[in-house]
Amino acid sequence: MYPEYLVEPMRKELTNVGFQELLNAEDVDNAIKAEGTTFVVVNSVCGCAAANARPAAKLAAQNEKHPDRLVTVFAGMERDAVDRARSYMMPFPPSSPAMALFKDGKLVHMIERHQIEGRPAQMIADSLIDAFNQHC
Repeated sequence: MYPEYLVEPMRKELTNVGFQELLNAEDVDNAIKAEGTTFVVVNSVCGCAAANARPAAKLAAQNEKHPDRLVTVFAGMERDAVDRARSYMMPFPPSSPAMALFKDGKLVHMIERHQIEGRPAQMIADSLIDAFNQHC
């Protein structure tokens, strides 16, 4: 686990714009299995990818069509919540950061770390916005 003082600003970057932090497996189950759409961000301290993932998630969430729920789990911190979120993202391998859109409990769009690294936030957000427009 990372020291909380290190991850707090990264957590707040999403929670300050309306993302709900899921801290245990039950919270993850309730969010993903709920009727409607849920956008899950697996947050991370990784500077090379997470530095663009968080701004991309924030940009996409501002789209006119957006998921019913915006939630986040933090890799390297709340292990049970992260493991449960990743179980819903199968068959994609664990990756952080990562972003997934669920509709009525089914995975409909996934962005893995390798699709985040080296890409500007707006490009990542555009992919998310396309998925939001299609599924939300």
